[in-house]
Amino acid sequence: MLEVKQIENGIVIDHIKSGNGLKIFNKLLLHESENPVVLLMNVESKALGRKDIIKIENTLDVDLNLLGLIDENITINYIKNGKLYKKEKVSIPTNIKSLIKCKNPRCITNSDIYAKPSFKLISKENLEYKCLYCEEITKYEL
Repeated sequence: MLEVKQIENGIVIDHIKSGNGLKIFNKLLLHESENPVVLLMNVESKALGRKDIIKIENTLDVDLNLLGLIDENITINYIKNGKLYKKEKVSIPTNIKSLIKCKNPRCITNSDIYAKPSFKLISKENLEYKCLYCEEITKYEL
């Protein structure tokens, strides 16, 4: 049996749908982290059957909007002094900024470095967002 030591201070990203752990690892650029990071894949789960888990030592900040786009079932466990002190569930964000690029090539956000892409959710099922600049519909793709 594989055993992974608990972290003293940091976060545990839990209840990740099996297979999404590596996507999250890459999107959060965790390979560049100077802190210890553990990615567990295909761990047994009563609720999900199989799940992935990411443990990040000495880090308490992650982009919850990005996590919500990838998997809305994720739970973030905040750990201090080896104890859970806060638990947070992510959700699909209704408004996002700079996480996706507008698919309209004529949109100002694709040519002006000062115009940050901003979107409003229009379809939760399809992860479709409307650009607040040009009103183009853009679907979030992993």
